[in-house]
Amino acid sequence: MAMAFKMATEGMSVKEECRRSFMEMKWKKVHRYVVYKIDEGSRAVMVDKVGGPGEGYEELAASLPIDDCRYAVFDFDFVTVDKCQKSKIFFITWSPTASRIRAKMLYATSKQGLRRVLEGVHYEVQATDPTEMGFDVIRERAK
Repeated sequence: MAMAFKMATEGMSVKEECRRSFMEMKWKKVHRYVVYKIDEGSRAVMVDKVGGPGEGYEELAASLPIDDCRYAVFDFDFVTVDKCQKSKIFFITWSPTASRIRAKMLYATSKQGLRRVLEGVHYEVQATDPTEMGFDVIRERAK
């Protein structure tokens, strides 16, 4: 247990592809979402999956594993009551109850390093099961 804690507190590096894919999503609208994972072997956060511009929140939720942690960013487009088109970016920390304790520790301690790289996130959601990050939760937070 001491080894896992030591590794978790040292944090992870963030690959350049993480920032690049986020900027492509934010400015060019090339991706609808980006899922990030920690590779324990290289001790780095890297891109796990990107969702095309035609994909939605359901595809993002379906791409998250039920037994391992992930980070994700989602570009949520919506229309306000004033009929204005808006876009908000959500940062999601996915830490399901079925994941390993070591993975939960690594993701919890490495989150701020990734968040510093992803400039322009509007809201943050932490979820341990799908109901905590349902589409209704995202829509309600964006209002």
